[in-house]
Amino acid sequence: MAHIGVREQAIRPAEGFYSFDVRTPRPQPLHTFLPMGYEPNYPYPLVVFLHGHGSNEERVLRLAPRLSRRNFISISLRGSQSADPRPDGTPTYCWSHDGHSDAMVEDYVFRAIEQTRRQFHVHSERIYLAGICEGASQAYRLALNHGDSFGGLISLNGQMPRLNRPLLRPQSLRHMRVFIGHGIANSVVPLSMAKEDHRLLYAAGLNVRMRTYACTHKLHQEMLNDVNAWIIDNIHRDDA
Repeated sequence: MAHIGVREQAIRPAEGFYSFDVRTPRPQPLHTFLPMGYEPNYPYPLVVFLHGHGSNEERVLRLAPRLSRRNFISISLRGSQSADPRPDGTPTYCWSHDGHSDAMVEDYVFRAIEQTRRQFHVHSERIYLAGICEGASQAYRLALNHGDSFGGLISLNGQMPRLNRPLLRPQSLRHMRVFIGHGIANSVVPLSMAKEDHRLLYAAGLNVRMRTYACTHKLHQEMLNDVNAWIIDNIHRDDA
């Protein structure tokens, strides 16, 4: 994975993966994907990937070029807790289920976003949280507690937290757009749970779209295609 410094921004960076540290009391990893033909004068939407259980920030960011090689800047962050390593010894991570790490995660996420905005041209109102599987619960916590900070929330094969669920505050979430993508054969997070999330969000007045896919807990490429189209449609609506 390549590394890039602030001074190098005078030279237009190439499409690809870049590695940084977030400047927190204990430095945390920040992995970035820059799109093809990065244009410094264009304010890009930012997609913030939160990985699932037993994954890590490098693996989840491989989804970024599958989402789009041209449309977005993407970043990924590491889960707050260690999980069992992969068979080859690669470390993996997960997120806290009870919300006890929320303050640390919030600080990590917001510092990462701000650092990315200082280095690259990011549209401040087009920041999307994308929670993958277990990471969706953490994305829900962040987005529902800080509605004014995000333009949208994406949950792929995930669910809202059932323990210490964030309160739905329609006034602060009025502009929030939500995309739920879920596999009909998902035995880890049953489809019924995603449907319940959709019902709760819709009843609270959020702009929520749900799509189902012929897959299990593993992501389907069509999910990413639909997320790409959904974000672009949001941009067109905002610009209309």
